[in-house]
Amino acid sequence: MEFKASVNKLAQPLVQELINNADKLRVGVEKLANGCTMIDAGISVPGGLEAGRIIAEICMGGMGTVSINHSSYTTHWPLSVNVYSSNPVLACLGSQYAGWSLSHDKYYALGSGPARAMATKIKDDKQEPVEELYKELAYRDSHDATVLIIENDALPPVEIVDKIAAACQLDAAKLTIIVTPTSSLAGGVQVVSRVLEVSMHKAHALHFPLENIIDGSGSAPICPPHPKFVKAMGRTNDAILFAGQVHLFVKGSDEAAEKLANALPSSTSKDYGKPFAEIFKQYEYDFFKIDAMLFSPASVIVTAVESGKSFRAGKLDNTLLDLSFGA
Repeated sequence: MEFKASVNKLAQPLVQELINNADKLRVGVEKLANGCTMIDAGISVPGGLEAGRIIAEICMGGMGTVSINHSSYTTHWPLSVNVYSSNPVLACLGSQYAGWSLSHDKYYALGSGPARAMATKIKDDKQEPVEELYKELAYRDSHDATVLIIENDALPPVEIVDKIAAACQLDAAKLTIIVTPTSSLAGGVQVVSRVLEVSMHKAHALHFPLENIIDGSGSAPICPPHPKFVKAMGRTNDAILFAGQVHLFVKGSDEAAEKLANALPSSTSKDYGKPFAEIFKQYEYDFFKIDAMLFSPASVIVTAVESGKSFRAGKLDNTLLDLSFGA
C-alpha cells in the first residue's frame, strides 16, 4: 500500500503546540547541548490529561484525533479517551506503535511516534528501515524535523539521543524527544489512547489484509495513576483489555469481517481473566511469556462496508476493571 502523507510533517504543529504552551500544560522543555529539544511530561513536572491528549495525537503522526470526555459505558469510570483515524494503518502501525527498541548501558526504552518512519540502519551495506514492519507497510517518511515519544520514568542519556538523530539522518537540533512516565497522568492518557492501535496490531498478527482496513475508532476509560510502575502499567493495559471498545470499517467479504471480529477481543486469549499486573508477575515480569493475543480491546465491531453488515464480539468487564483500578 502507498501513502503520501508525511507523519512527521503533520506532527510538527502538535509538537510546537506542546512547546508553546509548556507552562499551561505543565510540561518541561529543555534544549540539550547537542541541540535536541527534550520534553518532560511527568518526571519532574506534573504534566496532565491535556498534555497526554496532545502527545497521543503526536504519537499518531497527526493522522488521528484524540479527545477526552465523560461517558456512561463503564459503571464507575466515566472519564474516557476517544480515538479516531481515517488512516488507521499509517496512524497506528506506521507511527503510534512502540516498535523501536533503544538501549544504552542500563537505560532501555521503546520509542513510538513519527521518527520510527524515518529511522534507518545499515544492513549488508544497504540502508534499511530500523523496523521490518515498514517493509510490509511499504511506507517510508522524510522530513526536516522529527519527534519520538519514550515511555520511561527517566530522561534518555545523550548517547540514545545521538543514536536517534543519526538513524533519522538529521542533526540533533531537528529532533524532539517527549518522555512520559507510565505513572503520570499524561503517560496514562497516551497509553490508553493506543486502544485503536492494539486492534490494528492484532489484526496484523492475525494476517488480516491491512489494505482492507479503511477507517477506525476506539475508546477506553482513563485509569487512575499509580506510583508503582507495574501497577501503573497494569492499569493502562487493563483499561483497554477490560473496557476498550473499537469499531473498524473494512473492505472484503462478510466472512472475513466476521472472522476478524470474533478473533479480536482480549477475552480470546488464554491469559485473559485477571489484572495485567498479576499476569505480569505470574510470568516473572517477562513480557515475552505473555500470550501476544491478550493485547487487544475488550469489545469490537467490524463493519463490512461493501455489504453494510456489522459483526460484534467481546464484552466489557466492569468487575475486572474495578479490581485493576482499585475501586
